Order: sequence, then C-alpha cells, then structure tokens
Amino acid sequence: MFFFAPWIAAELTYRMPVLLWLTELGIWPTSENWHLYYRLRQPHGDLRLLHEAPGHLFLEHEEEDLTSFLQVSMLNGWGGYLLTQTGYANLFFSHDEYIDFYSNNQGIIDDIRKALSDNKVDAGIPRD
Repeated sequence: MFFFAPWIAAELTYRMPVLLWLTELGIWPTSENWHLYYRLRQPHGDLRLLHEAPGHLFLEHEEEDLTSFLQVSMLNGWGGYLLTQTGYANLFFSHDEYIDFYSNNQGIIDDIRKALSDNKVDAGIPRD
C-alpha cells in the first residue's frame, strides 16, 4: 500500500483529474479508521458521510491528497475504482488486497506491468 498509492497517484494519472470511487466498505470493521478518513475530507470542506458521497474528484495538482486517500482507503480494507479522465487506464482495488488494471490499450498495460516489475512488484497482470 505504501508503494502502490504514491506510484498510482504519480504515474497512472498523468497529472490529470481522476475519480476515486469507493464501493466496498465495512467488510473488515476492525481495520477501519473512519475518524482518519473523515479528517482527510474536512480540509476540502466535505463534511458528508461516505455513503452520501462515495466519490472524490482529484484535480491534477492534488497528487499528494490522492495518495493519502488511496493509502487510507487501502489500509481500511476498502475497495473501489480509480477512474482516469480519459479512461486510458483505470483500476479497481479490492478489500481482498489485489489491484486490477484496465485499459483498451495493451501498450499501457505493458507499461504498467514493466513499471511494477522494475520495482520488484509481482504484477499478477494476466497476459492476453
């Protein structure tokens, strides 16, 4: 998680807006830190509950915020999607501790596989 969140925020977004959409919550209640999550939202002026606003739009200059939200979400045992502005590469991260990458462009998937391999991460991305 401490590798994936900053890598995703820096490399996969190409400094363009992305939507973090949380869809899996409450599966591992003893792992969840709701207080920390809501404290992250407060500086953005968002006081809504997560079930009221499960999506978060991060602009191109909010890489550090995206990293923090991803890390906390993963540490909480949550799952969801990160959807890029142009849809060139998207991902799903699961409460079961895996990440699926999606793209219509095989070259992008190959680049992701190579970047993860270069960092000695078992990508587990199936080959077509």
